Amino acid sequence: MLMLMDLFQSVIVLGDQPTIAIIAGGPGTGKSTLVNQIKKPLEEKGGRFVEGKFVNFHQPDVVLTAALDTFFGILFDKSRDNPKQMMLLRWRIHDAIGSGSDALLNIIPNLQKLMTMGDEHNPSSHSTRGYNTSKRRGDIGIRMKYLLVKLIGALSHRSHPLVLFLDDLQWADAMTLDVIRMIMTDPDIEHFLFIGCYRDSEVGLAHPLTSSLNDIQNQGTNVITIKLGQIEKECVNSLVSDALCLPPSLCVRLSTVVHRKTGGIMLFVLKFLKSLNEEGLLWFSMSSRRWEFDLNRIKVREISDDVVVHMTNQMNRLSKRMQAKLKCCACLGPCFDTEILRKAIRETDFNINSFLESSLEDGFFQHIVDDRYKWAHDQVQQAAYELIPFASRESFHLLLGSRILVRASPTELGKLVYFIVDNMNRGSRLLESSDQKIELARLNLRAGEKAILSSAFHSASKYLQKGLSLLAIDSWETHYTLTLQLYDAISEALFVTGDFVKLSDLIEEPLRHARCFEDKLNIYNNYVRSLIASGNYEECLDMCISILLQLGEIIPTEVTEDIYANEVAEVKKSLEGKNREDLLCLPTMLDASKLAAMQFLNHALTLSFVFKPILNPIVVFRMVEISIQHGVCNLSAFAFACYGGWLVSFPTYDFDGGYTMGLVANDLMKMLNATEIIPRLYSMVYGFINIWKEPFQACLGKHVEAADVGESTGDMEFSTTNLMLYVNMAIYGCGIDLRNLEKDIQVYMRRAIRCNQIMLIKNMSILYQLTLDLMGFNHNAFSLYHPGMSEETCFADAHQHNHIAICRLICVKRKYVAFWMGSMDTAAKMCKLHKKYCNASSGRLVSIINSSFVDGMIALYFARKHGDDEEEWTALGESTIQTWSRWAECSSWNFVNKLNLLEAEYAFLKKDDGTAIAKYDASIKAARDHKFNHEEGLAEEKAATYLLHMSRHNEALAHFKNAKKCYEKWGAAALVERVETAISVLSPLCVCP
Repeated sequence: MLMLMDLFQSVIVLGDQPTIAIIAGGPGTGKSTLVNQIKKPLEEKGGRFVEGKFVNFHQPDVVLTAALDTFFGILFDKSRDNPKQMMLLRWRIHDAIGSGSDALLNIIPNLQKLMTMGDEHNPSSHSTRGYNTSKRRGDIGIRMKYLLVKLIGALSHRSHPLVLFLDDLQWADAMTLDVIRMIMTDPDIEHFLFIGCYRDSEVGLAHPLTSSLNDIQNQGTNVITIKLGQIEKECVNSLVSDALCLPPSLCVRLSTVVHRKTGGIMLFVLKFLKSLNEEGLLWFSMSSRRWEFDLNRIKVREISDDVVVHMTNQMNRLSKRMQAKLKCCACLGPCFDTEILRKAIRETDFNINSFLESSLEDGFFQHIVDDRYKWAHDQVQQAAYELIPFASRESFHLLLGSRILVRASPTELGKLVYFIVDNMNRGSRLLESSDQKIELARLNLRAGEKAILSSAFHSASKYLQKGLSLLAIDSWETHYTLTLQLYDAISEALFVTGDFVKLSDLIEEPLRHARCFEDKLNIYNNYVRSLIASGNYEECLDMCISILLQLGEIIPTEVTEDIYANEVAEVKKSLEGKNREDLLCLPTMLDASKLAAMQFLNHALTLSFVFKPILNPIVVFRMVEISIQHGVCNLSAFAFACYGGWLVSFPTYDFDGGYTMGLVANDLMKMLNATEIIPRLYSMVYGFINIWKEPFQACLGKHVEAADVGESTGDMEFSTTNLMLYVNMAIYGCGIDLRNLEKDIQVYMRRAIRCNQIMLIKNMSILYQLTLDLMGFNHNAFSLYHPGMSEETCFADAHQHNHIAICRLICVKRKYVAFWMGSMDTAAKMCKLHKKYCNASSGRLVSIINSSFVDGMIALYFARKHGDDEEEWTALGESTIQTWSRWAECSSWNFVNKLNLLEAEYAFLKKDDGTAIAKYDASIKAARDHKFNHEEGLAEEKAATYLLHMSRHNEALAHFKNAKKCYEKWGAAALVERVETAISVLSPLCVCP
């Protein structure tokens, strides 16, 4: 108790990091009772308490949302007492989950009541043009996890600390465990305590709960474990003493017997004392005015060593009618309301209030709120269930489910379908009629689809698999639509739950029996997404190309110069004569096959960028052509943005045309109200296009905005992509303070890990390693999130699997570090190696743009060495200057300082002293004016090197000192140390003024 209270106090006082307490023990050892002790002090501190309980075989993936729904129901009832406080809470929740949170409000009705103050009308739905290819049901699970995390963050506040208590975690599902992990590792959640209880006898090293707790601990969260076991004799004696209001000395003999017979299990002790009273072995004496007991009879009293068996024996003494009602309640799950109870009980004239009052008095039930009740303990429910003879349980469940089905009206069926299906499924083996099996299969489909809409994907997959098992061998001929719907729905459920092996095994049958290709598309789509998520890029890209061929879109597997030129000509022809206004007036895409083609082209777009860059522009061209010829959908906006990215790239360099396409893409997204594509749209527009026209700093914040939208809509791939683009631009482009950036990268990497975005985690690790190298830390950034991996092994693995983007990013990083650290031979080696991984995809990262500048600087350095390769290096330097001259015309802000520095180095090579000094000064000034601290320091250092070459030691020393100041601002301690060495060597050579 003291340990739990200490944790609670730390959450209130400090609250800077979520805290987790895990209570382990056997059933009935008082785990829940212990947790309930903090409710009162929590309430006194203005805190909030949310509690839920998992039950074996009963929809674990709705426990958290049900707990929150109950909490908000109580909060809504109290809202009239403190309207100002409720208004502030509503604003916090609205700011956290945003306006696009209909899915969350639908599964937590009381939250919707609170947010609308009882007004159920929700005007938030909007119509959109075209087929919404981004809002897929399978993304609901990812989006829901994000929204639940944000909701917890909104509830936890310094003035209102939050405790979330989930009992019986040994039965928790993977999604809830993942939400817990996300909550505990979210850097924005404060003043929050999570308490979980589980039965340690059911959780081993291989249990998912153990793995989840290890993951949480590995990510920096302290997990406190409290173990509860049998209570000692002294504690039992104190409990008996308190219960009987007798001195402890008079209770020792009784408590010793009680302890021996119950094993010190808290629940067992209480139930045993109650049974002794009911049997007349423990009674209150009116003559002595105290409790008395017959110790000899208690000693010989036979009792099972299982509390469930003991309670079942006690229930057997109840009337048959009472037992029958308890058996029905045991089959309704851990919680139920009076409405379902009336439909479940066979008798139609029974007094429900009398039954509930009697059950509450006997300690079987607890009242939750309004007409809702729950079992006092899962062991009590199990004891009631044991009243049903084992041989009769299947028929009992089937009869109970059928009774509710018959009594439910069509409007009630949606609400009661879980109760019906859960019971009928357990008795489905007794069904003989094929019509009955088909009817139950339809009910399972309905339950599965309801579960998907509620983000209960694990439950959905169980319902849908049960539905499939009820179908006959010839169901594809006799009940085609039902069979196809079951396969469609289960493919989505299995994708979200990550059961890719089962999905792979399952898709064979619908692909073989579907009557037309269109009926296969949803199955194909979910399978392709599972291949992407599991990293099977080559197989996935081949499948996309094959599917597109059947949809009438021929994508070449090999791209020759002639094929590429022909594709370019075709897309330019389709755009000929169309301006920005014309593109925004294109009709809506209605052709189902073209909408499907856009979806699979979108998959191929991502795959080709990573795996086969030469194919990437071809995919973009095809998406643009389809949009122009058949109308626009949401993905058309992204296609136009990608085309803009291609226009600004080599060899086209049509910066004005690319910028216009970026504007078209943004305008089209707004017209279609397709805010869910913001993450992928902004990644292209602000990561690849606008950087040629607008300051890097103006584009930087858009990536963070897009990342947040991506998490709220479930687009985790592009959410983390935007975080990677932010870090890439912050380091290579803006020169943001590395000390702050290093902290941000750790947060962003945790978000990427949380979403299991393997490729992007590697990208971020490369950037993190770059940051650490510049800061002078000798740490392996890869091993922090990839145990056993290093930069070398990452490169080797990427090279082996043809992951060109990773190879290219590592080459650029190594070249960049070597150049800034003055290791020019290594830089030259990386310069040549980088050319093997040329960028053939649409668009250039800021790191790739900056890499060209570094190539020019390396080339001019080695040209000054006048070696055998001087001509080659000089040619590279001159071509780089020509390229950057063209780029600087488009964005003087981003590029002119680097152009000036290249020209200064070229003048150094040509011994044009006047031009060299002028260009060094111009580069320093431009970098300072445009807030590029890192490049100001570089220009100062290069100017110092030139002046040192000219034996102008005093001026050189001044520039070295200025460079040091710039590097200090940047937080690049490794560069500061190197410049300090130069200063220490040069200082003695300088003449004091």
